[in-house]
Formats: sequence, C-alpha cells, structure tokens
Amino acid sequence: MKEEKENHILAGSAGRKIPAVMATQHPDNASVPYWHKTEFISTTDEVEECYRSFCDMGCDEYMWDWEGKFVDEAVMDRLFHQYYDYFSINHIGRDKFLTFRIPNIWEEPGFRIARAFMAIITGTDAAGELGFSHAPVFEVILPMTDNAEKLIHIQEQYYKTVRLTCQVFSTRLSGPVEINIIPLIEGSGSLIRSRSILLEYIDRFEKRFNHKVEYIRPFIARSDPALNSGMVPAVIAAKGAISEYYKFQNETGVFVYPIIGAGSLQFRGGLSPDAIENFMNEYAGVRTVTVQSAFRYDFNREVSTAAIKLLKRDISLKSPRIFSDSEMNDILEFDGIFRKPYCSTIERLASTINDISRHVPSHRERIQHTGLFGYSRGIKDSNIRLPRAISFTAAFYSLGIPPELIGTGRGIHDADKRGMLSKLESIYPNIKNDLKRAGCFLNKENLRMLAAADETWKDIITDVGILEDYIGSSFVPTCTDHFIHRNHVSNILHMWREGREFRREILSAGVIRRSLG
Repeated sequence: MKEEKENHILAGSAGRKIPAVMATQHPDNASVPYWHKTEFISTTDEVEECYRSFCDMGCDEYMWDWEGKFVDEAVMDRLFHQYYDYFSINHIGRDKFLTFRIPNIWEEPGFRIARAFMAIITGTDAAGELGFSHAPVFEVILPMTDNAEKLIHIQEQYYKTVRLTCQVFSTRLSGPVEINIIPLIEGSGSLIRSRSILLEYIDRFEKRFNHKVEYIRPFIARSDPALNSGMVPAVIAAKGAISEYYKFQNETGVFVYPIIGAGSLQFRGGLSPDAIENFMNEYAGVRTVTVQSAFRYDFNREVSTAAIKLLKRDISLKSPRIFSDSEMNDILEFDGIFRKPYCSTIERLASTINDISRHVPSHRERIQHTGLFGYSRGIKDSNIRLPRAISFTAAFYSLGIPPELIGTGRGIHDADKRGMLSKLESIYPNIKNDLKRAGCFLNKENLRMLAAADETWKDIITDVGILEDYIGSSFVPTCTDHFIHRNHVSNILHMWREGREFRREILSAGVIRRSLG
C-alpha cells in the first residue's frame, strides 16, 4: 500500500525501520471496539487486537504491556500460528514491531520481568522454527526511568538470562543477545533534564558492552507528568525534552527517534483523529506516536485509519524546535509556576477523586494496585496517592470539571504578573486552543455545587474566571454533544451524592467526548 512506503526512517547498521505509529493497550476507550462485543478487552483478546492494529488500522508497532497488568506470555506463538498468512508477508521485527513494556523492577516484583525475558527468547525460537530470520522482539520499554544505571542493569539482566537459558537447556544461543532499551521518562522535571540520562547511558553502555549505541528511541510520557504537575508543565516538559534529545544527537552523533505517549483528551496529550495537524506541529520532532484505545475505538474506524495514514506520512517531516538555554530556563520557571497551584488543589481533592475513580469501568485486566503488586500514582514529594492517569482524568471529566483547567488559571495570572505570557505562548502556541477544546466540557453548575460543599473547588472557579478572560470567551457547550455530556455529568454528581451506582453514566459521557479518560 502506498502509505506504507512513504517517509520511513531507517536506523542503525541493520537499517531497521523506525515505526511512526505505535498502538498501545491503554484502556481509555469508552466505546466497544469494532472487532469485539464489549468495551472490556481480556488478556486473550489482546492477541487479536495486536493483529488488527497491524492489519486493519495500519499501525507499525504494538506495545505489549507487562507493567501492572496480566499478560498472555505466549503472544508470539499465538500471532505466528493464528495469523501466519499475514505475518509470513509482514514479518514481526522487520515490517511490523512488537515492543514489550517491561515492569520496573524497582517498583514491581522481579519475577514478572523474568517472564518477559523468557517470552523474548522463546519467541525468537518460535520465529526461527517457522523460517523467520528476524528476532520478533528486540526492544523493550523501561517505565519510570530516572537514571542511566537502571537501563544498563536491565540490559545486563537480559544478557545473563540468555546465557543461562543456553546453559541450562543445552541449546544453541537463542534470542537476541542484546536488547535495545527505550527509556520512558515520566516526570516533568526528569523530562526537562533527560539529556543527562542519555549522555550517561551511552558512556556506560560503551564501557560495558564494548561498542557504541547506534540510536536511541527516548519515550516521552504525557499522561503522568500531567497527573503529577498539571497540563501546562506536561506540555512544555515534553517539548523541552524533544529539544534536549536533538541537542544530544548533535553533541554525540547518536541518532534519536523520540516517541511520545499521548491520549486523546488534551490533559493526556491531545492526540485524537480530529486534531492531528495541531498535535504534529506542537510536538514537532517526535518520530513515533502512540495511538491508544480511544483513538482507535471511540471514533469511526475510517476516521481513525485515515488519521493513522496521515501520521505515517507526515510525522517524520516535522523538524524539531531547539530551545536556547534561556528558553529552557523559562520552561523550568513555568514548570514551577503552574505546578504549584495545581498540586495544591489536587492534594486537597484526592479523596474525592479516588472515590469517583472506583466507579470508572476497567477495560483491561489490571493487577490490583495493593501491596507488592502494581502501584498507583502520586504527586511528587507528597504522600497523596492517586488513581492511574486514565481513571484520574475520567473522574474529573465525569464530574464536569476538565482537569486541564485546574491550576492553569492561577498559573496564567502568575505568569502575567511576571511579564512572561508572550514567552509561554511562544513555547506553547496551542495553549488557547487546548483550553477551549477542554472547556466545552465544563459543567459550571456542578462546579458551583461542589464548591458549596468544599471550598477547595473555589480555586477552580478562580481558574475558570481567569482563563475565560485570557481566551476572550466563556467555557460553554458549543454543540449538541456538549449539552448531552453536561446532562450525563449532572446525573453523575447527583447519583454520587446519593450513593447510587453511576458507571453507565460515566461510560455514556465518555462515549460523547470520545475518550473515557
């Protein structure tokens, strides 16, 4: 197909293709997938989902997630045997890519990563038996990367696992002897300073493995920085990270192909089929984007597929903006300006959001975030625990309060007092557009009722007033869907207060806004 041949980047001595579009298992869909019967996708269903992401939707890559969820460890066997005709032409590891997001062993039990490593090794054997010459999996994503030593440690663990497997089973050396590691960096502060992690990594790698790193695919998180610090810090940190990665490339000669993980709603990234151009311009320089479940299932399939074609055609053509040292200092200052009011409000609303989030439907087989199994998210330097980003975002939207607005008004006020608004708009050109898109889902009546019961919500009333002055218009419904959404979230607030079940209302509101959270 024509779109499959356009604007592919080849990297490394082997000339591997850099995927432009990575389908993920993030459970942010509110609608039933076009190929399925319910919104819920089980572990066994994910094999079919992987195939359909490649075959039906044209994605280049699929993230197989081992972090905090149950996994079908026989994924490669199932793909090869159930869909042999497709993969005999579209080889995994050459034309299509399966990339494991492994558990962070400093946060989850280590035995889960051992299972992932064995799946990589045995999957390579399975591919070889069927005559495939490429290792199906040769890259893994390490979530919550915060230093270079952890990246090296994972690669050493994998190498030892390969050698031990060979010795124990008296077989030839199987599986890729080395795996590439994709650092997923999740805090806004860590993103801004992430060039130092890459510099230390390539130095340690060369000393440990006696050859140079050919390329790196640094992974920029958008959801968790927003949950931790608010929308504006998350956006500018991501843009700062893109700039830092290309500075690293210019400094070292090691090519970078940044990935960004974005959901459909503005708070989690704003990558939706109806906003592709804005997204590509805002995050120019990224070479791979994630299309999560809402992107694929909450829009008409033809619309989603056309958007994926556009991403594959154009994403590699966007040149990064390189920020000066002065601009990077501005980004750091804005991070503090906007994070402070956001965190202050979220800390005081945590119990409410945790309560609402318990009613958000779960569409994947997540491991419960209790004890040693899994982990929830929390605000940095705070003991407050929060739901994961999708449930967090869904909870606020279900109350009619888009989290994009929280702290942002007070941040705008502070930036204006410092004479920095023009600098902010230069760094974040889409800020007004993003606020308008989110603000259409604000339910002011709900906000007034919440504020009457808890003064913390009055901070958000302040935010709304400042932001309406800033964008020059009111946050009001602008189409029929917005009015219907307002009705659903009004129902949710009343049903929550009366102790009634409201999961179906949450789901109905999610369908209207084309994303659960």
